[in-house]
Amino acid sequence: MVVSNRMQKTIVVRIRRLVRHPKYSRVMEQTSAFKAHDETNTANVGDMVKIMETRPLSKEKRWRLVEVLKRASTAPPVPGGEELQDAARVKKAPEAASAEPVSG
Repeated sequence: MVVSNRMQKTIVVRIRRLVRHPKYSRVMEQTSAFKAHDETNTANVGDMVKIMETRPLSKEKRWRLVEVLKRASTAPPVPGGEELQDAARVKKAPEAASAEPVSG
């Protein structure tokens, strides 16, 4: 997943993997960060990308972008948006009883 695209023609890709500790058998999360060459600046933060190893392009850049597998959503989440959608569903629900008064 792309975590940074602030540099020109360079993205930072973070790889997350789970490994088991050899002695304690605890499953731990390990991450690695790779700087990859993005010639056209197409990748954005949050995108899932495919990279491949290449010749050294700079001091730290040894990878290049092959393709963008999945784009991140561009709209930021609205705070409290789920509550507003639930309230809208309740208001749109049909009324079970009619509005006629009951005489007795």
